[in-house]
Amino acid sequence: MLHNLAQFLSPFYYPALLIAASYFFILSLANHYEMWRFTMGPEVFNGPLVSVLIPARNEERNIERCVNSLRNQLYKNYEILVLNDNSTDNTLQILNRIAEMDDRVRVLNGEPLPKDWYGKPFALHQLSLKARGEILIFTDADTIHNPTSISWAVTNLRGLNADMISGYIGQIFLTFGELITVPLMFFLTGFVIPLFLNRTVSKLSFFSAAIGQFIAIRNDVFKAIGGCEVFKRKTSEDIYMARYVKKMGYQTRFLNITEHVKCRMYKGYRQAVEGIGKNIFDFLGKNTLVLFLMIIAVFFFLFFPFPLLIGCIVTGSPWLLHVVILNILYTLTWLFMFLGQRLHWWYGFLWPLMFLNLLYMAGWSYFRTISGRGFLWKDRVVD
Repeated sequence: MLHNLAQFLSPFYYPALLIAASYFFILSLANHYEMWRFTMGPEVFNGPLVSVLIPARNEERNIERCVNSLRNQLYKNYEILVLNDNSTDNTLQILNRIAEMDDRVRVLNGEPLPKDWYGKPFALHQLSLKARGEILIFTDADTIHNPTSISWAVTNLRGLNADMISGYIGQIFLTFGELITVPLMFFLTGFVIPLFLNRTVSKLSFFSAAIGQFIAIRNDVFKAIGGCEVFKRKTSEDIYMARYVKKMGYQTRFLNITEHVKCRMYKGYRQAVEGIGKNIFDFLGKNTLVLFLMIIAVFFFLFFPFPLLIGCIVTGSPWLLHVVILNILYTLTWLFMFLGQRLHWWYGFLWPLMFLNLLYMAGWSYFRTISGRGFLWKDRVVD
């Protein structure tokens, strides 16, 4: 049935597919070059005070490793602020023990969550109010930092004359479910955002990108955009922070941080789907039409080429060579993205499953939102 549909559309569909596949391939190469070209190595090891801000809710398995990796930095002038966000496990006890050994570590106890805030934005808000640094680094409690991470951030903010930087950190996958879910974050720079426009167009906020696992921003710029108040009811607060920074005319950069920070983002398929899926509809501004158009585009231009290849092989279609070429282009696109993130090249062959998973998560995100059920995250319901 799918092959018959493709035959009906073939006079323009096959050429359009090839053009799209070629564009995505070129875009992924261009963005890979852009990230590596403008990413500077750590060179500044002393300078302005840096405040590292970590929200932590029920993170007893991760928080000690994270904070200890940050205590071991080559950069000299920094403080570490960790917010215990009403944890019900041993997070607070672990943090207090670390703080007793290191006066650079300050532990804050989170206030009850107000009704008009989401959890993470409110945690970041409380941290930012207590930060004394000229530069803020927002990072997650499950990240592990090489001794160069703070130096890298200060070097790139200064060297690139940037006001905010973020990027891809090193990702760790331990299950197949994580492997076909977490890499969908690369979708932004492989299929959506030309990063050179983020660098060259002053206020076009759509082309801004950020990953909340690591964001460095000048404190005065953070205050100028309104702080966390402007994205207090956003689950994709990292993207909206970058958009507001760009909209205000400040300079943002999206770089490669794989050598300096790493993380196992989610533990298992279900947690990965919930973690990434809750952001999809929010990322699109909770616009049903935009989501519908995205689903159509992903199905026909990103997922469908693989089942189409199988159909062409079975039926001996005259378009077989055409379809083989575009499948090769899609595979190479993902292959280069994975290699660029220092991941195994063979992950690139899993792209049909990744796009099928994206379609499922987009629908799941939409129906969880409009049904009013929301998303259970960190033992809180996010609507």
